[in-house]
Amino acid sequence: MPSVFLVSDTHFGHAGVCRFMRNDGVTKLRPFEDAEEMDEFMVKAWNERVGKNDKVYHLGDVVINRKSLGIMRRLNGDKVLIRGNHDIFRDDEYREHFRELRAYHVMNGMILSHIPMHEASLGRFGTNIHGHLHANRVMKAKGINYPTGEIVYGDTEIDPRYHNVCVETTDFAPILFEDVVKRIEAEGGAIGFKNGNGPAM
Repeated sequence: MPSVFLVSDTHFGHAGVCRFMRNDGVTKLRPFEDAEEMDEFMVKAWNERVGKNDKVYHLGDVVINRKSLGIMRRLNGDKVLIRGNHDIFRDDEYREHFRELRAYHVMNGMILSHIPMHEASLGRFGTNIHGHLHANRVMKAKGINYPTGEIVYGDTEIDPRYHNVCVETTDFAPILFEDVVKRIEAEGGAIGFKNGNGPAM
């Protein structure tokens, strides 16, 4: 049976992302000298994990320049694109490489998007699986008491309602959906719809 993978923010062909720094101002966001080295590493890593018949949900920002779209032909899997803020080319250009184009996708009671959703829009969804933040995470006030929103004490911690699958958090390759579920559970996040509020049949 085919496996399901998630990935976000590959930024194929993006030379600038190889120069960006992490928040510490010392460590490079991506450990590559240039876009060509990065692209070849990610193509190899992708195809080592993903089989020809596996499904891959790409949560946006596939490429930065149009000429890099051709890289998608080299990647295994039945691919669905959840468009990101850098996925600005015509639909037909993406349809050559992706079976479907979407703004978001609901899977197992969780909502997949590119940019993290506003907390007021999470509604019935246990977790928002997203991209866009690269190596960063959605944070919340430490000790916040949901659903009242009362802050018990200061400081911040990872908000377990959000999970980032940008390549900087997944060893620069798609991550198995089951492994994402394990990570969410380990952080105290919720799998499935809240309070049984799934879609009406």
